[in-house]
Amino acid sequence: MHNIIRALVCGSTQGIGLAIAQQLAKDGYTICLTARNEENLKMALATLSTDNNQPHSYFVSDFTDPAGLKNAVTNFIHLNGDIQILVNNTGGPKSGPIVDADTSEFLAAFNQHLICNHILMQAVVPGMKASGFGRIINIISTSVKQPLPNLGVSNTIRGAVASWSKTLANELGAFGITVNNVLPGATNTQRLTEIAKVKADKTGESIAEILAEMGQESPMKRIAEPHEVAAAVAFLASPSASYINGINLPVDGGRTKSL
Repeated sequence: MHNIIRALVCGSTQGIGLAIAQQLAKDGYTICLTARNEENLKMALATLSTDNNQPHSYFVSDFTDPAGLKNAVTNFIHLNGDIQILVNNTGGPKSGPIVDADTSEFLAAFNQHLICNHILMQAVVPGMKASGFGRIINIISTSVKQPLPNLGVSNTIRGAVASWSKTLANELGAFGITVNNVLPGATNTQRLTEIAKVKADKTGESIAEILAEMGQESPMKRIAEPHEVAAAVAFLASPSASYINGINLPVDGGRTKSL
């Protein structure tokens, strides 16, 4: 392994992505953040631990522009060196029943999730192979095990990413590279609040009431905090998870009905 282990964390200026970046920095990894807003990236960068004198960095990317993302990550690796840990994470498609979804919504989500994940994977895998070590961790959703109501486009695309990941795990395991998916349940993020607001506008309930109802769906009787998802990612990124490959790991307090 390299003396510096660099982790690229996508969607890392808020919510689960930021919590993952913060946890991996605490664990001693060198972090590269990426997201759309440069000011938010700078603010996120300032929250990362540098206890091991890590030279954290960032680059700006927009997952609605796959070609731009490819240029950005290629340039970053050329200037800074290889990435050993890739955390694919981006905001989900808007909510709504699948029967009402326009075909353009599926195409946009496919590009933003699977295609961008694929571009990043192809950029980092050569360096992972060269070092004999790599971790690709995809933040998806429990919908890959049990489709969620009113998230038609998201359910569809998340399933595609999960199958892509499993196929990739089969191909890359021999090189010391693991590929795993973390499946958050209802988690205290801006996206969950947005989903709750859509429901609140329809039902007349308050956002707080709807979030509380979501928490009651879990045996834990609460929603998750982002740092709880980040802890699962940190374990899968660690040497301790060296023989865990090709799995879907729910972090949902037991809400998903299947094993």
